[in-house]
Amino acid sequence: MDAVYELLQETSARDLTMEAIAKRARVGKPTLYKWWPNKAALIMAMFQERVSGQLNAVEAATAEEALRGRVRILIGEFNGLFGKFFADLIAEGQSDPAVLRELYDKHIAERRAAAAADVERGKARGEFSTDTDPTLLIDAIFGSIYLRLLLRFAPLTEGYGNDLVDQILRGVRPKDRTT
Repeated sequence: MDAVYELLQETSARDLTMEAIAKRARVGKPTLYKWWPNKAALIMAMFQERVSGQLNAVEAATAEEALRGRVRILIGEFNGLFGKFFADLIAEGQSDPAVLRELYDKHIAERRAAAAADVERGKARGEFSTDTDPTLLIDAIFGSIYLRLLLRFAPLTEGYGNDLVDQILRGVRPKDRTT
């Protein structure tokens, strides 16, 4: 795991090889293949063990505050090694769908479920319109953040996150509640 972690700070997942990992770890390639069927599985294991944080509980009085907290945490994570490794795993997943499935199952699904619960709480409390679709709202907010992570066409900042949430939530507030 140390070897993978160190090498990925120097190169992309695409350019990383099992040979380089074995050499850095001072083991034979057969030892790596005994535990991991391929490079992507080894990178995912390292990501889960060393980089991927636990589901961040967001203490907030309102659903909006909870969503803003989740956005702030994700942007912070994406601006560090977590973001580099996450983007590398998504890139690897383009040729190996199992990587995307595992990334979704082990990292994204639980966080989406927590955000959906925030949206449902917001609907129940009148913060959001009752016809708000949690999945679409989450996609609108977090999909935009992933887009900036992957395409790097503009900085991924906390200010951007705040502006994004402001803009998107305007569309889901009840008609009689505009603030």
